[in-house]
Amino acid sequence: MSGRQRLFVGGAWVEPDGGYYDVLDPATEDTVGLAPEASAEQVYAACAAAREAFGAWSRTPAEERCAMLGRAAAIIRERAGAYAALAQAETGATTATARGMQVGVAAARFRRYARPEPAEWAIPPQINEAGPMGPAAVLGALAIRRPVGVVTCVTSYNNPWANTAGKVAPALAMGNTVVVKPAPQDPLSVYRMAEALEAAGVPPGVVNVVSGRSTAVGEAAVGSPDTDMVSFTGSTAVGRRIAAVCGRDMKRQLMELGGKGAALVLDDADLASAVTGIGTTFSFYSGQICTAPTRVLAQRVVYGRLVEQLAAYARRLRVGDPREPDTVVGPVISAAHRERVEAYIELGRKEGAVVVAGGERPPYEKGFYVAPTLLADCTNDMRVAREEIFGPVVVVIPFDDEEEGIALADDCDYGLIDYVWSGDAARAFRVARRLRAGGVGVNTVGRNMEAPFGGFRASGVGRDCGSYALHAYSEVQAVVWPG
Repeated sequence: MSGRQRLFVGGAWVEPDGGYYDVLDPATEDTVGLAPEASAEQVYAACAAAREAFGAWSRTPAEERCAMLGRAAAIIRERAGAYAALAQAETGATTATARGMQVGVAAARFRRYARPEPAEWAIPPQINEAGPMGPAAVLGALAIRRPVGVVTCVTSYNNPWANTAGKVAPALAMGNTVVVKPAPQDPLSVYRMAEALEAAGVPPGVVNVVSGRSTAVGEAAVGSPDTDMVSFTGSTAVGRRIAAVCGRDMKRQLMELGGKGAALVLDDADLASAVTGIGTTFSFYSGQICTAPTRVLAQRVVYGRLVEQLAAYARRLRVGDPREPDTVVGPVISAAHRERVEAYIELGRKEGAVVVAGGERPPYEKGFYVAPTLLADCTNDMRVAREEIFGPVVVVIPFDDEEEGIALADDCDYGLIDYVWSGDAARAFRVARRLRAGGVGVNTVGRNMEAPFGGFRASGVGRDCGSYALHAYSEVQAVVWPG
């Protein structure tokens, strides 16, 4: 579908030093295209190009930068059909997900940051008495958001369009330049995004894309002396390694890491609503999403009914070719990842969990499919309840009262997004405020894209989305003067 893809460095499409590798369709195991393998030297060149372009881009009026983002959004919308087909082939996403949640969300994010926002705000004057620093004075001040510089964006495989756009759009709007290192499993879509930005008039060097399977590619992008900030989405283990490198040179970080979302289902919950929300773990990206409610904590009085309804829901979901209109659950990203998910399911059995739905490999000759799996009678000390599986697997744990439920939810290394289902809004909000998580969904798995997004504990550092992303990709400068 894509042929031989070249790197995008300094506004030029260049041949990779390391040759090419196959990008596979997770549904068919066919080759989608050939992705370029950059050398460390080419990555350093991309970072140097971003550094060279930074001065002029950061001085470009915000209105002009935002206008280019708006043009990029329009181009992505115009080419949405072809872009969605490629995204589906690379990721194994269903048609609706590829069109709406991948390419559609990417266009929306570029459109969101196409409107300029004030970058400075006044601070109330301060009256200083006479002293060693000088005579009495009234001092005025401004706080001004300034771009950080060169931002290396290391993106995840589950959504190469929306995740990358969520980093690149606000970073460019703030006047930064970027080097994108996409996930090796599905980098081709990110190069199409670079094409759209190039067509929108973004100057050479402002956006660069370098890919590769070798860890040396990511290490060079993060460790380059030209990199001022790293924005990373991925596993906590990799995030820790990146943070260690950034710490040595005091580079800014934005880390969106793993999750093990707790879904508290209280005794007065609408179980149908809870089942529908929790069931998105099985279907949305085939569970390959850090925000999924994968750890269900059910109050004992509703536990049995909830397990029964979740199992029935999981069994009804059609697993298969994501291009078929009635498919709900597509494949996971690779054979290696399928083996990882299956190993966790087997581990759950050994730990004493009961497999009440799924647990087997769907009977297809090709494709990396995992059946939606529900593990019941779990305890919070099981590895399947504590570690991120990143697949269509849900564990259910019973609890007796609110206090125990809250304690179980917070007894976790992660803290990205938790959920509360209750028929009593006041009760639900009371419980939500006590949870140690970056976000809490009350009777919903939906997100408000203007709300801050990020995690507590091992789920990350910093917040993005909406205006919070503009803060994340900026430094704040204070300017003070005598009134």
